[in-house]
Amino acid sequence: MADRPRNRAVGRRSAPSLVQAGRAAVATASAGVLLVSGISWFAYNSLTDGLNTSDALAVAQRHAPPKIDNSINLLLIGLDSRKDMNGNDLPKQFVEQDLHAGSSDIGGYNTNTLILLHIPAGGGKVQAFSIPRDDYVQTLNGDGTSQGFHKVKEAYGIAKAAAEPALKAQGLTGAALEQQSREVGREATLATVQQFLGIRIDHFAEVNLLGFYDIAQVVQPITVCLKHATKDPAMAGQGSGADFHAGYNTLDAAQALAFVRQRHNLTNGDLDRTHRQQAFISSVMYKLKQEGLFNDLGKMQSLFDVVKKDVVLDSQWNILDFAQQVPSLTGGNVVFNTLPIQGFATRNGESVNLVDELQIQRIMQRLTGHDASPAATPASSSPASGGNGGSGGGSAPQQVAPATVDVLNGSGITGLAAQKLKSLVDAGWSQGRTGNAAPHTRTVVHYGSGAQQAAQQIAAKLGGSGIRVASSSAVAPGRVEVVLGTDATPTSPGGAAASGGSGGGAGGPGGSSDGAQAGTVSDIPFQGSAVEMGQGIPCVD
Repeated sequence: MADRPRNRAVGRRSAPSLVQAGRAAVATASAGVLLVSGISWFAYNSLTDGLNTSDALAVAQRHAPPKIDNSINLLLIGLDSRKDMNGNDLPKQFVEQDLHAGSSDIGGYNTNTLILLHIPAGGGKVQAFSIPRDDYVQTLNGDGTSQGFHKVKEAYGIAKAAAEPALKAQGLTGAALEQQSREVGREATLATVQQFLGIRIDHFAEVNLLGFYDIAQVVQPITVCLKHATKDPAMAGQGSGADFHAGYNTLDAAQALAFVRQRHNLTNGDLDRTHRQQAFISSVMYKLKQEGLFNDLGKMQSLFDVVKKDVVLDSQWNILDFAQQVPSLTGGNVVFNTLPIQGFATRNGESVNLVDELQIQRIMQRLTGHDASPAATPASSSPASGGNGGSGGGSAPQQVAPATVDVLNGSGITGLAAQKLKSLVDAGWSQGRTGNAAPHTRTVVHYGSGAQQAAQQIAAKLGGSGIRVASSSAVAPGRVEVVLGTDATPTSPGGAAASGGSGGGAGGPGGSSDGAQAGTVSDIPFQGSAVEMGQGIPCVD
């Protein structure tokens, strides 16, 4: 990790005098509500001094796809941290009794909420995409190098921890160390999400648990709607403390946090929690609009004064430009969907969501109009490391390295070789032959001269972690030979399968086959139903 200059800590934004003169005229129009919950937040862009800003986006954008129009892709990051911005533990009583969030040692620096808002250049409906926190992807550092395969939520914490020794060697301690290492974490999260979705991130906002709670205190009470009664007792640091009846519930700040954090005793666990986050955002926006906040500069300013201390925005944010896009947000013209998974599995002893990155990128391309060419995620830079290294990033999603692929079936599952070969050909590799092999316990990828990069990408496409990649003199130059083991599972109708581990129904719970090439949004296999902002108070599980 390269040494980082000390002046990259989170800063404070000052409004220029020229902009100050237009405060009253612009502030209402630019009251962009960027509210995420579960760890949730508002980021009200007004022309007020004192915003916490970050330069992390400038680093991540060096490896981002190019900007192709005037639309805005905004990433909302909810950080599951029980520490303030200076690294101090939040008060024990506050965390354990008010938040029901366990001890200050729980949570680390996981980004348990990731929502990408796509605001069209010409106005119209805003598309919001929730990324399930346990999606198993290749995580990146801010410079595009690989961290290996992990849950998407872990990119922030991995990068932060890795950066701390070098920062300490520079003499940083206390608040300065916390702020600089968090910058590295933000860079990693931005780079990881850009690669996973195949689109450029234009802006981001970040908040932690305290930020959500402070906001909820200002806007309480909030009415939400549940399809079923539910309880999630808070005991020994587990459970959210949720206790809600079916129908409409009116929540105070602590209950709001329980509502968006609950994952136990829900049919689809974390996936249902994602829908809770979306519904809570919609309910808050509905209330604020009904109370006329967006037409009342005084009310808006009062709320902004509360949240500005808890929210971090990227330093590239130009409020005058963003104001042109805001009416769709404040008008409630937003639809939330949860990106699909292929099923569940265990990786490195942890439960994860299996995902088809190519399917995700096709969906994003279709609904945002961005150029997300199908690509295989690069795997390890070391042929024998099993797909947990290598470099990622680049100016666009990485194109598949050319190679002809042969697939041999040692799994014992009839027809699996043909199925796997088809998915690889669909991803861009040249079709070779299929055949049978002696029974294998683990899938292995062999490559001939000149085909190492393709072999690494193919291993990632098949599941990544646990797949051995090795050169072989028995494989012709320019060719890759995949030998499927008993760890391989059938490809779901949605696209790529996972090799190794369990799980993998079609699209996971609530999912279906890949509709990304079809003509209507309704055939895309999102996880569960969409949540529409502006349609009153939505009911969810």
